[in-house]
Amino acid sequence: MSERGARSAFLAALLFLAPPLPAVAEPAVTILDLPFAASALRGPGSEVAIAVATSGLLPLARPKAAAPDWQAPIAVVWGEAGGAALALVDGRVSVTLLGREAVEGLSAAETPRGALPGVPRALSGGLSAHLAEPVTVQGRSPAGDLGAGALVIRERKAVPMSAEPRAVPVATATVAPAPDPAFALRVPRIAAFDGRPAIVAVSETGGGSSLAVVEPAEAGWSVRARGPAEPGKPLQVAAIADFSGTGRPQIAVTGPGEGGTRLRLWAYEGGALRALHAAPGYDAASPGEGGPGLSALLPRDGAVDLALPLADRSALAVLSLEGAITERVRAPLPAPAAFGIATLGTGPAARLLVGLADGRIAVVNPNP
Repeated sequence: MSERGARSAFLAALLFLAPPLPAVAEPAVTILDLPFAASALRGPGSEVAIAVATSGLLPLARPKAAAPDWQAPIAVVWGEAGGAALALVDGRVSVTLLGREAVEGLSAAETPRGALPGVPRALSGGLSAHLAEPVTVQGRSPAGDLGAGALVIRERKAVPMSAEPRAVPVATATVAPAPDPAFALRVPRIAAFDGRPAIVAVSETGGGSSLAVVEPAEAGWSVRARGPAEPGKPLQVAAIADFSGTGRPQIAVTGPGEGGTRLRLWAYEGGALRALHAAPGYDAASPGEGGPGLSALLPRDGAVDLALPLADRSALAVLSLEGAITERVRAPLPAPAAFGIATLGTGPAARLLVGLADGRIAVVNPNP
């Protein structure tokens, strides 16, 4: 046998003995069959989803698929021509059509009287927070940018047992962003650190922004901690959760970084913010300011992952933030992500909903 023949036989033997390369499974992405173009998406546990589920609309609505269990968490989408409630039934997303007027009426509670339009409030139990008092901030654009001069916090107080009906007392506090000129038009987030309630907001610094943690004290609610000022468009709080499994929540934030947009994880301990891990190429901010952002939590095997788009919004990524930022799943989208991400279900049956720029809703299976 010639030298060339021997070499070929040797290489063929190596190929025969070598294990096959594992196939890379991309998540399945489908499009919901909706008779309208959607422009808003709210996930389970949101104020709109709870309002729809408890309004009495669903038993009277027109089902488009198998009858869902309306006791389970639902998501709600709507647009100019209609709305729908979405539930997970046997691994598939069930669509039940709703009237546009009904959905818009229920969603109006997201922005209470005095709140800046287009910026939903945060709500957790008896505690709520919303942005108010529009102000113009100079720095990022020649004409200035709209911000909020106040963060309004309302807290329902406990009512003693009584045979007579009593009004529920509500304590209201107004927090100024000083010394920063304004709060950025980002939906505030309510969380608990060391058993104490806190509100995480984003403040404008004039040409940039920073994280602001607002907590109650003897003198009332106030900004207790601020992160470093970061230039560029305002930061976006993607989620607050115990990503590391330590029992303490961390704050996942996207914003400008070196060479592009990045995701950074923050710890809040002892009244101070401490930067943890960072990874480039992700952005949870919606194309316009004021919306709830583009991110969702995805529970997995006792841990919790974070779903958010790539910086150009062309694909959805599922990240593990336990110990380091690791991308587990990447799902290319048929159009850029634009107006919301939500999780339906848990475990292997979970599905991610993504509002696309062309008005469609993509359904992503994160467990291919």
